[in-house]
Amino acid sequence: MKKLNLVIALALFGMAANAQDVKFPALDASPADIAYFPLNATHAKKGDASVPLIKVVYSRPALKGRVAFGELEAFGKVWRLGANENTEIRFFKPANISGKTIPAGTYSLFAIPEKDNWVIIINKQADRWGAYSYDETKDLLRVTVPVKPLATAVEALAITFSPTETGAKLIIGWDKTSVEVPFAIK
Repeated sequence: MKKLNLVIALALFGMAANAQDVKFPALDASPADIAYFPLNATHAKKGDASVPLIKVVYSRPALKGRVAFGELEAFGKVWRLGANENTEIRFFKPANISGKTIPAGTYSLFAIPEKDNWVIIINKQADRWGAYSYDETKDLLRVTVPVKPLATAVEALAITFSPTETGAKLIIGWDKTSVEVPFAIK
């Protein structure tokens, strides 16, 4: 019996030693984040009927002393609206923006930043790295929204939602710049 216990103990020790050899990646410089609308959709408790209507998955680049727009992200060029993989937006129900219907589904979200306004792009191609393989022919829609200057710089790109009477505003902020994209939810 003692020999059996010794064999089991050595086997467990061997498995533990192997587990320590795994090399996990370091924390990403632009960590991933998720924004939901409604904001409390993922915090629903038993009996709460809240369900997500929109979900945005994105990576959060940081300024680190740099200027975001016009330098780090060039004006007039397609940007993945984040870092790493392109930003994805999922509509759980059909939505409407500027009179155009967006079917329920998952899409990529891009932007073309300019000093006074941005072109927001919802594209049918998802699961890509950055904007390197961006294909304009797969755009579902483009909408131009005005830039709203911020008094205080936002260090890491941030995305959130604000409810409206007909749906929500997607709010994007980074550095001293923010934009709002209104969605109507059907």
